[in-house]
Amino acid sequence: ALGVGAAFALRGVVPTRGQLPAPGRPPGEAPALPGGKGLVVVVNEASGTATATASMVREALPLAEVVECAPADLSTAMEKAAGRGQALGVCGGDGTVNLAASVAATHGMPLAVFPGGTLNHFAYDLGIETVQEAAAALTAGDAIQVDLGRFRPGPNGPEGADGYFLNAFSLGAYPELVRTREHWSPRIGGWPAGVLAALHVLRGQRPLEAELQGRKRPLWLLFVGNGLFQRVGPAPGRRHNLA
Repeated sequence: ALGVGAAFALRGVVPTRGQLPAPGRPPGEAPALPGGKGLVVVVNEASGTATATASMVREALPLAEVVECAPADLSTAMEKAAGRGQALGVCGGDGTVNLAASVAATHGMPLAVFPGGTLNHFAYDLGIETVQEAAAALTAGDAIQVDLGRFRPGPNGPEGADGYFLNAFSLGAYPELVRTREHWSPRIGGWPAGVLAALHVLRGQRPLEAELQGRKRPLWLLFVGNGLFQRVGPAPGRRHNLA
């Protein structure tokens, strides 16, 4: 009784996605691809649920071409896929989707996102939580516009190697926390790995050195969010519009 009561109380304070109003998103142009004809989907085999999701993609979109590959081969596979399809599909986590977005933007083609990672922040903010929802959008040619963030390396970085991001760009403690968490999560699970990563970073991390307006300052964390993050009550912030 206590548990059920606490659950309903929390649900009243922190609304679920289904309780929130549908966001207004600017429409984009994309061809209708019934059955997935003209779609090439690149799947990251190492992503959280990508292999199982790929099977559902084949079932929902029998005319689509599905290419499964290792993380090291993703960039090459996506470039090839962009050259032979009307739309580029991607199945994986946020990092995989981020890479696919930069390829799709370079080739000027629409991107179809299938949530196949652990957290799937971008896909969920996009309104895509299942393969069936993505398949319905493809069949109808239903697309929306999103912003793609860009950062340029400093004078000591490689020339012409701009980076792109859909969710956020970070420097300092947070990227180190994510790297440590991803290293341990396959062995001990996501939440225990997150706790271990936080302890590791807090114990051993040192600030970066940043130059701001001619003065050098210690920098623990730089976070650049792409889009407007909004909070409802004590719930973590999420984006209702990605453009």
